[in-house]
Amino acid sequence: MNRVSTGGAAPQRVFLQDVAMRDGLQAETAFVATDDKVAFVDALSRTGLAKIEVTSFTSPKAIPMLADADEVMRRIERVPGVEYTVLVPNVRGVERALVTPPDEFNLVMSCSETHNLANLRMTRAASVLQLLEVMRLSAQAGVPVNVSLSCSFGCPMEGEVPAEVVLDHAATFVEAGARGVTLCDTTGMAYPSQVAALCDAYRRRFPRAMLTLHVHNTRGMGLANALAALHAGVDRFDASLGGLGGCPYAPGATGNVCTEDLAHMLALEGCRTGVDLSALLDCARRLGGLVGHALPGQVVKAGRRLDLHPVPASVAEARDRAVAPLAGRPEQAR
Repeated sequence: MNRVSTGGAAPQRVFLQDVAMRDGLQAETAFVATDDKVAFVDALSRTGLAKIEVTSFTSPKAIPMLADADEVMRRIERVPGVEYTVLVPNVRGVERALVTPPDEFNLVMSCSETHNLANLRMTRAASVLQLLEVMRLSAQAGVPVNVSLSCSFGCPMEGEVPAEVVLDHAATFVEAGARGVTLCDTTGMAYPSQVAALCDAYRRRFPRAMLTLHVHNTRGMGLANALAALHAGVDRFDASLGGLGGCPYAPGATGNVCTEDLAHMLALEGCRTGVDLSALLDCARRLGGLVGHALPGQVVKAGRRLDLHPVPASVAEARDRAVAPLAGRPEQAR
């Protein structure tokens, strides 16, 4: 089992993948202008992130916030070393997206039958057939595919989702040619030992397929779950700048684990992410203004661990008062 490196070994390489511009924005109500989206993706591209989920080629009627997906993808500046992925729900989405084109298609379905019906309006079996057709077209176009499995760690309507169900769905897509799978904690039901066990089981069963963890911070366990996955050998993490986002099936739920908070933790753990945390924090400060409300990220508020504060004048005064009586004492004989 891979562990975070210690001692003189080289730090573990970890890939951070930001989803704020898709997963985060789709939960917002006030439309963000296309120019602002493009400028923001361009700024994110210069922070050292490994991947950016830019948008979703879903029906504009279903998600009006991302109705400008085509224009955003055409206008962003592609920075070498950054992958630009988009969510595509069906064949029509693939046809639209191929005009741009992205570096990867992200497909999604739920491991919970109830959640899949509520979220996608179809059974899991129907979703599998649809996504396999999308994968066939993607292969013809030469665009790799990642499949995100929602509710991998529990369903807010059904409860526990058996690990075997998750792994069997992953097998369907890995065997059909998916480059990797994302295990999604869609409503923040995961806990660390569960995350470690499922991620370890995935890596043993699919040693050549990429594995990404997508956790939410609904119950305050996002970073703990990410650390558990890291210790289980996971090296790819979805996160959302500022913690932007949420899920309509977990009322009041916060969004994904916060990108800058995760980057801060990983740096302290000795991982190499390639991320410029200062640049990432600058983007996080801008994002609140872009969406018009405060965001739950913590490091942007409190500062990094060693961003020290000035010593208050009262401390110097207290020190002088403490030292003054000692100054008048005669030096003791040696």
